[in-house]
Formats: sequence, structure tokens, C-alpha cells
Amino acid sequence: MTLTLGHYLTLGAALFAIAVVGIFLNRKNLIVLLMAIELMLLAVNLNFVAFSHYLGDMHGQVFVFFILTVAAAESAIGLAILVLLFRNKSSINVDELHTLKG
Repeated sequence: MTLTLGHYLTLGAALFAIAVVGIFLNRKNLIVLLMAIELMLLAVNLNFVAFSHYLGDMHGQVFVFFILTVAAAESAIGLAILVLLFRNKSSINVDELHTLKG
């Protein structure tokens, strides 16, 4: 049995749906929210690579590198904010973020 484009798109859709459910079910923990956003980006990257391979061009794979760069920067900034939040509040509860408004 060979893997077709439909298999990859189904896997990407399942990963994206799991990430959406993770965001809606867990709005308290900032680490889980960041992981769900990363899972969304990886699902989109899987679709880009699958379409790129299916169509025979490299544009989708090049675009994935840009998405991975943005995802790495987003993770670094998100984790830095998380560390500062934990130092100031001794908690990573998202409900306490409204106290940071100036």
C-alpha cells in the first residue's frame, strides 16, 4: 500500500483538529496553549510538504522553512514571557494575565 496525498491531508487535518480542541478545552495553562499552537503550525507544514511533493515543485517546502523560523521565534518569546510571568506571579495561570495590563 502506498501513501497518497489524501493520507497526508487526513493526518494534517487530524493534527490541526487536535490542536484546536486543545486550545478550546484548556485555556488555563499557557504551556499547553503554546504546544497547541505549535501543533497547528506543524499540521500546516505537513500539508505544505505533501502538496509540494505531489505537485513536484519546491515552493511549499521552502515556505515551510519560513514557517519553522517564525514558530521558533514565537516559542522563544512565548517561553520568555512565561518565565517572567512565573517569576512575578508564581503561577502560569492564563486568567492572571489581565493583571499585567498597564
